Amino acid sequence: MTAILSRGVQRLHDAFKKADAEGRAAFMPFMTAGYPSYAKFPELAAELLAHADIMEVGIPYSDPLGDGPTVQRASEQALAGGTSTRASIELIKELRKTHDTPIVIMTYVNPIYAVGPEKFMQLAADAGADGLILPDLPPDQDIEIADLAAKYGLAVIFLIAPTSTPERVKLVTQACTGFVYAVSVTGVTGEREGSALNEVPQMLALAKQHSRVPVVVGFGVKDAQTAHEVAKVADGVVVGSAFINAVERGQDAGALAASIAAGCKR
Repeated sequence: MTAILSRGVQRLHDAFKKADAEGRAAFMPFMTAGYPSYAKFPELAAELLAHADIMEVGIPYSDPLGDGPTVQRASEQALAGGTSTRASIELIKELRKTHDTPIVIMTYVNPIYAVGPEKFMQLAADAGADGLILPDLPPDQDIEIADLAAKYGLAVIFLIAPTSTPERVKLVTQACTGFVYAVSVTGVTGEREGSALNEVPQMLALAKQHSRVPVVVGFGVKDAQTAHEVAKVADGVVVGSAFINAVERGQDAGALAASIAAGCKR
């Protein structure tokens, strides 16, 4: 039983250890399931997976409070194309057939409850997912989902932000089993001008006082330069909106992923 419970956690931690041993922060690209279409998603995801240490797959949702306009557009397009929560999990199952890279699901609470919490965890685990990022679930308000995730061997990841109090940072970091997701700026996802590090070092220092797991940074990382800034202080670098923007512009998302992955070198 212990091996089952620790499966996702162990795979994620192994990915971070491997990247660190190679002098890198772990590179974590994000892509919305079913974008740019259900049929084209596997090809796009494979381009990102070719350079990823861990892949983050977002379940499209109609009310994504933590997502900026870029990811919202991707979610709307995926939903319009018929990509449901269950269909998103099926896409992860298909990716798992050809890729062994750890995959974490980014989802809000409502899609989990729409499927049923235990059924959702069972489907995610059976598909080969390794963990869940839960941006709208405070870890002290609903322990059922975290407990069910652990039952099915899935790591749980919660978010901290520059506005998080020291007490909140301690609570959240100690609840995370996969890694801690540190939001680099106050606000929603998306590319930004200027440094991605303005408010990060102090937040990471506080998080690492309490965390037993790696701490990654996302929101606002858009290229190799900003990835390198983050890689110097974080265990992992999350990039999402930049890839969606690249697809919308007809640019090569795989080439961008290669460039950003190189920027994660410390």
